[in-house]
Amino acid sequence: MKFHCDKATLCEAVNHVAPAVSAKSTVMSLECVLLRCRGGRLSVIGYNLELGITKEIEVNSGEPGEILLNARLFGEILNRMPDGVLSVSSDEKLLTVIQCGGVQFTILGMSAEEYPEIPLVSEEHSFRLPADTLRSMIGQTLYAVSQDDNTPVLTGTLFEKKGGFLHLVSVDGCRLALRREPVEKDAEREKEDFRFIVPGRTLSELLKLTSRYAGGDEEILVKAGSRHIVFECGGYQMISRLLEGNFIDYNAAIPREHRTRLTVSTRLFTESINRASIIISEKIKNPVKAVFQNGTASISCETPVGKVNDSFPVALEGDPVRIGFNNKYMTDALKASELDELTVEINTPFSPIKLLPKEGDSFVFLVMPMRLKDDHEAH
Repeated sequence: MKFHCDKATLCEAVNHVAPAVSAKSTVMSLECVLLRCRGGRLSVIGYNLELGITKEIEVNSGEPGEILLNARLFGEILNRMPDGVLSVSSDEKLLTVIQCGGVQFTILGMSAEEYPEIPLVSEEHSFRLPADTLRSMIGQTLYAVSQDDNTPVLTGTLFEKKGGFLHLVSVDGCRLALRREPVEKDAEREKEDFRFIVPGRTLSELLKLTSRYAGGDEEILVKAGSRHIVFECGGYQMISRLLEGNFIDYNAAIPREHRTRLTVSTRLFTESINRASIIISEKIKNPVKAVFQNGTASISCETPVGKVNDSFPVALEGDPVRIGFNNKYMTDALKASELDELTVEINTPFSPIKLLPKEGDSFVFLVMPMRLKDDHEAH
């Protein structure tokens, strides 16, 4: 194999497929990137059996071929090379020469035959969304993905298409995040509804990979098969396994009624909880108490460290209410809203706290309440 290309272009490709390379594995090939050169195109591939990332770049090809190179070593070499035209060549003994300007490295590669086959996805469902839209949907639901591997199905986000809308839903037992957007209408696929669960780690890497397209006109093409999903954007292709299992009936978890409706400033609510959080720690996870009445939110917290009381104005419709919640879960939801003002609906002190946009229904966030020590006195 032999090719020439722009050093910066290859360096970027290797750096961006690196998250799909195993940092440490008993299978040495999984710690490598696969370089596959054919007909003036170079495929740079990382794959760790769960996640794969591929990028194709144009090169001046001397001779086709493929080789595995240790991803960490190859990446460091490229990052330290001077800018300019870089050449890579490997011989039948897998000795690989990397040269740019007056700098030359010679390293030993591995046979590409030792690399696992990346699955071919039988495209059962597909759709396109502007990169900014899908990034926003993922960003507003990823925070509620469960970190508990004992319930693997909840360590991912549900993608569900129904009635011309795409829903993304994450649940971790203490909170729920739902985001919905209309998807393209395709005459052939209009009646085609689907649901599948994408690992949270995959979506986190997708956000990083597509961050450079924020604010642009790029689209993300999503193709899903029975066991794997592919995301394509900006010349990159990310393939991931899907999670198997039955996702919870999230619609049943969302309260339909409320006795109290609030309009709150996201900033004031967040700042107030942050002040209360000063006396909360990993060891002391006491709830934050909120009393909503007479156009005021009174926020308080009491721990062995001390007490804090705070208040800010709200617009209130319905019954006054007193409720407790986890400080981090509520601030995560407030941050994910990305809005200046929010609607908050509460049915009882023991039902989920529901956060909504003031207008429209693009998202629903739920935060489960925490029992307050003096609940039995108040009820």
